[in-house]
Amino acid sequence: MPPLHPDQRVAVLADARNLYHTSHSLYSRNVDYASLLDSAVQNRRLVRAIAFVVRAQAPEEESFFEALRDIGFEAKIKDLKTFGDGTKKADWDVGISLDAVTLARHVDAIVLCTGDGDFARLCSHVRHEGTRIEVMGFRQSTASELIDAADSFIDLSEDTERYLL
Repeated sequence: MPPLHPDQRVAVLADARNLYHTSHSLYSRNVDYASLLDSAVQNRRLVRAIAFVVRAQAPEEESFFEALRDIGFEAKIKDLKTFGDGTKKADWDVGISLDAVTLARHVDAIVLCTGDGDFARLCSHVRHEGTRIEVMGFRQSTASELIDAADSFIDLSEDTERYLL
């Protein structure tokens, strides 16, 4: 895979629910999305940044969605579904995967911000198509198969002062 250079076109896809739960379970802190985006882009040409978020009817979430937009992310929002038995579900895996496959034809690199091992196959596919795939996540909760499937991995836990608020 080619090394990083300023002319590379990059797309950043952030699995906000995964990042939220991980940062809270490990550190009881929120992710600094401005720093996340800056590190993901690494002085390359940003084509698109998408944060996949879930609306759970929490009072602070609309201001969070607006803050994401101000930073430079497009916020794709899915409502949390509650089923008759009380279980709740909001899964962006298919949406993230479809956007990654679609964007791969238009960029040189995709930065996937998540620790979800379900995306390992996606990484392999994107790499096979000739697009660089980079993963950013917290090593303690990032699936080893995801790390192995990526061209590079940035461990957010190595610099919590930078990546957490």
